[in-house]
Amino acid sequence: MSRIGKSPIAIPEGATVEVQDNVVVVKGKLGELSQEFSGVEVKVEDGQILISRPSDSKEHKAKHGLYRSLINNMVEGVTKGWTKELELVGVGYRASNQGQKLDLALGFSHNIVMDLAPEVKIETKSEKGKNPIIKLTSHDKQLVGQIAAKIRSFRKPEPYKGKGIKFVGEQLRRKAGKSA
Repeated sequence: MSRIGKSPIAIPEGATVEVQDNVVVVKGKLGELSQEFSGVEVKVEDGQILISRPSDSKEHKAKHGLYRSLINNMVEGVTKGWTKELELVGVGYRASNQGQKLDLALGFSHNIVMDLAPEVKIETKSEKGKNPIIKLTSHDKQLVGQIAAKIRSFRKPEPYKGKGIKFVGEQLRRKAGKSA
């Protein structure tokens, strides 16, 4: 039995969950998300979401935990929201935003300008003596992660000096340089 799949999901105050024709729709104060599902049964009973599977086949076992995690992330997203923070490490690396446009100066011959989805709120902080920080916030966990990964891919942290874009709190694997 899937340990993740069999635990119920509590529906917090201010969130509503509807299940119709293999689609779960979760609404909350921060927004609305929907997810299609197959191979499992989703029921809403007395303030909880229960996910069960019809058989013990390999496919049903895999989907049992998957859909439980996806629905739990949706419920948490529409009530609390998801946040990712990225840190720019390097001399001259800068980030600024005007509305939904993110402008990055990462040592290339030109700045990178990126348009973000309207569901994602962006905030940039630049303090003297500290690395610039980009903060992404949304109700959709997948969207925040995807955008954060895209921004990080412009300049991944290198292992010698640690220069590049990294997640706040990420431990980098450092290498020793040339030994004299």
